[in-house]
Amino acid sequence: MSHARRNYGQYCGLASALDVVGERWTLLIIRELLMGPRRYGELLAELPGIGTNLLAERLRSLVEMGVLTKPASRDQGYELTELGRRLREPVLLLARWGMSFLGAPGEDLEVRPHWGFLAVQAMIDPARASDLDEVYEFHVDDVVFHISVERRVPHAVEGPAAGPCAMVARTDAKTFVEIGAQRLTPFEALASGRLELSGAPDAVMRASALLGLIPATEAAPLGAAGAR
Repeated sequence: MSHARRNYGQYCGLASALDVVGERWTLLIIRELLMGPRRYGELLAELPGIGTNLLAERLRSLVEMGVLTKPASRDQGYELTELGRRLREPVLLLARWGMSFLGAPGEDLEVRPHWGFLAVQAMIDPARASDLDEVYEFHVDDVVFHISVERRVPHAVEGPAAGPCAMVARTDAKTFVEIGAQRLTPFEALASGRLELSGAPDAVMRASALLGLIPATEAAPLGAAGAR
């Protein structure tokens, strides 16, 4: 049984957006679907605590609003529409903003490796991209993704890189998010054994600057083609 949709009753773009995605859990559903189609059971597993009825209601509402498409069969998953995919940048900006409020990762807090891929997209500052075309690969628990910098344009891509990498980082999901929240520097994580890095030191510095983990001035020569 559907119920009347709540709204703010304001003729304002922000209020209108919140009428659609402002309900509890909705943006976390969007977060999961930004990483690709997900079946109902997969969403339920990746959103512990949501409850089956609430998930079903949120999905139904998002489909009705044209944000998601409903799977035609059990083998297919819910997927963002073109309208839904426009939420990528706002969600990434909100995730970056939210990292300022992250405290210590308590044992009662869930963290999933694939959230690292969203985190790294939120952390990328394109203005800090090097003139050097190179690839940085990340292994977060059992999830692999990479950043490819080509002509000063960075691209975050799921899966391993096709060719050689200037830097490879290996860590666990909690450590990765702590580094992204700047509660822990990459160098502190290295010293404690929670992070492993391979690659030339200058490439590590360029990757750290690209992700906003160190000031760009510390990653010199960021734009020097002869840095190698």
